Amino acid sequence: MPDSVEKRCGGCERVLSLDCFSADRNRRDGLQARCRECVAEYGAAHYRRRREAAGKTVREKVDVPPGHKLCRTCGEAKPHSEWHRNATASDGLSTRCEVCRAVQGREDHLKRQYGMTEAERDELIASQKGLCVICLSAPAIHVDHCHETGKVRGVLCFNCNSGIGKLGDDPDKTRRATAYLEGNSWKPIPVAPGVYQLPS
Repeated sequence: MPDSVEKRCGGCERVLSLDCFSADRNRRDGLQARCRECVAEYGAAHYRRRREAAGKTVREKVDVPPGHKLCRTCGEAKPHSEWHRNATASDGLSTRCEVCRAVQGREDHLKRQYGMTEAERDELIASQKGLCVICLSAPAIHVDHCHETGKVRGVLCFNCNSGIGKLGDDPDKTRRATAYLEGNSWKPIPVAPGVYQLPS
């Protein structure tokens, strides 16, 4: 351990307290020659040179207020309360703010579940004039697809989407439900014990 409580930085030439230097077992005093600040600046400059040499964009350093973090997706500095936790990150926070993460989650869900982008979904909604194609009154917000083929059929409101889902996406059940609502009940005819036939 060094006898002195201060050390001169080989970079900025300032005399600083020892806690401003990182450990280095290879040096006689056990500390790096440059202070943490100079080492960080050198690392940032080296990173910038490597990125520029590779033809990649270099993010500009942004001053972020204490208790905030910069979202690299939307470019806004937001308070820590607007971030999900991530135990593996150096600062304990996710790489994107909650809003950007939710947007990305919706995009990923559309691609994974229906094989479509948000732009394709929005185009489909626009072709329906923004309305559910069943009730023609409520906003179209739920993508509906065939569970057998995976093909997207349209975009429905919550009630219509859950209604056809509860009928098992079965056209025959849906036709019988329509006939029932029109006052024409399709009463099954018993033809054998436990066996029924619908009237034609």
